[in-house]
Amino acid sequence: MKMMRILPALALFVLASCASVHVASDYDKKVDFAGYKTYAFFKNGIDKVEISDLDKRRILNAIEEELKAKGMTPSENPDLLVNFFTKSTEQVNVNQNGWGYGFGWGWSPYMWGGGASIYTNTEGTLFIDLIDARRKELVWQGEGSGILTQNSGKKEERIREFVARIMSQYPPQVKK
Repeated sequence: MKMMRILPALALFVLASCASVHVASDYDKKVDFAGYKTYAFFKNGIDKVEISDLDKRRILNAIEEELKAKGMTPSENPDLLVNFFTKSTEQVNVNQNGWGYGFGWGWSPYMWGGGASIYTNTEGTLFIDLIDARRKELVWQGEGSGILTQNSGKKEERIREFVARIMSQYPPQVKK
């Protein structure tokens, strides 16, 4: 009976951990980020990203929203060039913990194991690069990793979550 109360909490924890976006960032510690007020997208780099044009537009729109919320404006003569790229890996997970019903030995007299569940998911990583337009040098890079969704209705929401979490690291909080 105690186990039945723990299962929903455990399932919620597992689902929450799958849905989260893990972020990190790195930056040039010699750069004064307060001087960056304008941006433009680095078309040559973005054109090379091997994802659908729909997803590219979703990512570009989400980045633009985040930059505008930080007070930055698009420009023909920008302070920063914005680039991004992606990486994904297919993960296969096999669960053989005896939770399924079937014949064979199990861990509980009430629930016989023997079954296994196999599922796959795609973990994606989005990298956002901010490049000093005058010096042509990378000054900041943010990275977010998490499970992707193939559900087109939730794709835009998931992309916005990735970008928002990554861009929350910009500008870096420089310790004095």
